[in-house]
Amino acid sequence: MDSTFVKYAFAALIVLAISTTAASAVEQNCRFIQAKPDREACYKRQEEELAAKRKPAAPTESTTLETLRQMRQDDDAVYRSINNICRGC
Repeated sequence: MDSTFVKYAFAALIVLAISTTAASAVEQNCRFIQAKPDREACYKRQEEELAAKRKPAAPTESTTLETLRQMRQDDDAVYRSINNICRGC
């Protein structure tokens, strides 16, 4: 193996390990807050952030309908071409 490849792979793994550790530390810092109202506010903030991350983008109706319309037009064109084939000529 090429030593430069190993160096880049090692560097990428280090960056990945640091980023995952930081993300998990952010999620678990609320449990160490002593005051109950502050701790509950922290949990609520985290819950809202996670909900915002998990919320999928709403698909647009017009795009879906347009895609279906285009598929039907393509199907009609294929069926017309199949019917024009001479069978048994």
